[in-house]
Amino acid sequence: MKSKVWFVTGASKGFGRSIVLQLLAQGQQVAATSRQLAALAPLSHENLLPLQVDLGDEKSVAAAVQATREKFGRIDVLVNNAGYGLGGALEELSDAESRANFDINVFGLLNTTRQILPVMRAQQAGHVINIASIGGLTGDFPGFGIYCATKFAVVGLTEALAAEVAEFGIHATVVLPGYFRTDFLAAGSIGMPANPIAAYTNVRAALEQHAQVINHNQPGDPEKAAEAIIALASEATPAKHLYLGADAYQLAKDKLNALQEELEQWKEVTVNTGFDAVLQ
Repeated sequence: MKSKVWFVTGASKGFGRSIVLQLLAQGQQVAATSRQLAALAPLSHENLLPLQVDLGDEKSVAAAVQATREKFGRIDVLVNNAGYGLGGALEELSDAESRANFDINVFGLLNTTRQILPVMRAQQAGHVINIASIGGLTGDFPGFGIYCATKFAVVGLTEALAAEVAEFGIHATVVLPGYFRTDFLAAGSIGMPANPIAAYTNVRAALEQHAQVINHNQPGDPEKAAEAIIALASEATPAKHLYLGADAYQLAKDKLNALQEELEQWKEVTVNTGFDAVLQ
């Protein structure tokens, strides 16, 4: 791969850690962020710039971007990987709990994108890669409604971003992984409601299954996912949507088929709502 400068958020674990380690092994230059600088210590390398960043604080993000420019001179690829899961029914999650998930998964991502785009526009080149989830295409996961909503937002804003920055030679891709064997479902990586409602038995069952059965038994290999994400940056015309995992592929097909079926089922209602429509 041609040498690039990468800016990777949430680099201390999961996809972020795998991406950074593979990039460093390839001789790439990497600015890696985490909430705690000590968490990046195991990644120590001469081509690594470790950065303690609060993604919810634009000044903190701006300082990290400036430090990266001073160290490496440019930023070619931004990987917005930082985020966390949130379990709980929509009714039982408080406003504060819900907003906190959006603050990191959506607004933190916007903070880094907003700070790095001027660098890429000046270069007339760059690639923004946003890590979403298959939960950003289908929300049929009881107990994960707010988390899915954050990822739906990431998908939508990435699509708009791709249209906005194309004239500057900048690409934008949203990655929608299925279940990968990381610590994402572990207690330290996923939030739970402070006031659960016992009546939601399907939500309790789904959360229990994720914690006790799916956790650390996911079918996806995070190293292969990292490899695929890195390879994407070498494509002349990268995908706007990249689905990762056989499960993500099947869930995406099922959702698209269901949408097509529902669209046709309600076609007459849909198309007969214009001023010139002829009701049938």
